[in-house]
Amino acid sequence: MAQLKLQPETAVQTEIYAKFFHGLSNPTRLRIVEILLDGEKNVSQLVEATGATQSQVSNQLACLKWCGYVTSRQEGKYVLYRISDERVRTILQLAKAIVADNAEHIRCCTRM
Repeated sequence: MAQLKLQPETAVQTEIYAKFFHGLSNPTRLRIVEILLDGEKNVSQLVEATGATQSQVSNQLACLKWCGYVTSRQEGKYVLYRISDERVRTILQLAKAIVADNAEHIRCCTRM
């Protein structure tokens, strides 16, 4: 049986993947994504849930929306945000499982 040979990533692809993960590296952005996994929320609800300012939440939502983590829709005077792709849930579930196995090492890491 022939082995499938994977081609190495190009530098551009690697940079895009790194930026994708960087999108979740900010604690406020990550918290917003986690909250939105439970369903649509408006900015006021996200402000209340995160404890961040309205400006911080709006800025982080703009980043998350631009990079494709979340999408929005207008409902009356409110803009409701939601996760744009259910695979984001899977990514976070996998990350939590890996972190659970390596939490102390990650916590103590001085290289990141």
